Amino acid sequence: MRDYIDVTGKNEDEAISKALAQLGLDRDDVSVEVLERAKSGFLGLGACPAKIRMYYGPEEEAPAATPAPAPAPAPKPEPAQEEPRPRAAAPEKKERPERKERPPREKKERPAEPCREEAEPFQPAPLGEEADDEKAAAVKAFLTGLLEHMGSAAQVKVYLPEKGRYKVILEGQGLGALIGRRGETLDAIQQITSYAVNRDGGPRVRIHLDAENYRAKREQSLQHLARKVAGKVVRYRRSVTLEPMNAYERHVIHTALQDFEGVTTYSTGTDPNRRVVVAFDRGERH
Repeated sequence: MRDYIDVTGKNEDEAISKALAQLGLDRDDVSVEVLERAKSGFLGLGACPAKIRMYYGPEEEAPAATPAPAPAPAPKPEPAQEEPRPRAAAPEKKERPERKERPPREKKERPAEPCREEAEPFQPAPLGEEADDEKAAAVKAFLTGLLEHMGSAAQVKVYLPEKGRYKVILEGQGLGALIGRRGETLDAIQQITSYAVNRDGGPRVRIHLDAENYRAKREQSLQHLARKVAGKVVRYRRSVTLEPMNAYERHVIHTALQDFEGVTTYSTGTDPNRRVVVAFDRGERH
């Protein structure tokens, strides 16, 4: 049996993410068994978290069967003793010519195997000082009121990394509920905030909302996944279909592999089950 851990979460994805974080492994390195599915209950009553069991480590090989001992052979009858014959004189040993030593062969060094690519530790980009203009104040006021109605004490910080694009960071404890499953709640809050800030007219600005560096970490994780899958596609010359993703995440995959030799990418299906296919490019020679 492989080693395993049991982890609970608000839903299956959150439980899987927690387990992967505890083990420090990728999703491809483990297998998951859902023990209990999450139940939302009615009006928050009777809700039950999801519980999963994550297996990791090498699979143990079954011990080889020990062959049964062969039966002992029956004793052979002893032959009748004969009188000893006179031994013939041993032939004289011929001297062997000396062997010439061969020159030592040159050892050919094998080319070093390429190192496997590993995900780099996440490092958030510096954002500088907080923005202090009319739009930034409007973003902060709207989000603060919205979060109060949602029962969240998260702090709102607004930055202006480039003109016309505001980077909004939510800081605090227990922000998982604001992120939601695969960032769906975060996307909804971002869309509402953008509409509220831009409805009064004036130059339109873009709002980029993040919490606990979820979007940046997700983007880095998707880029690593894309390169890892592309390597397998080139090696085995088989197409691989990824899990369903939203438009932004699909864009990250396409961009990460646009210059990767030997593969091509395209999307298939309809939202919310639209997926990216990483296909082997048969026009490339390897």
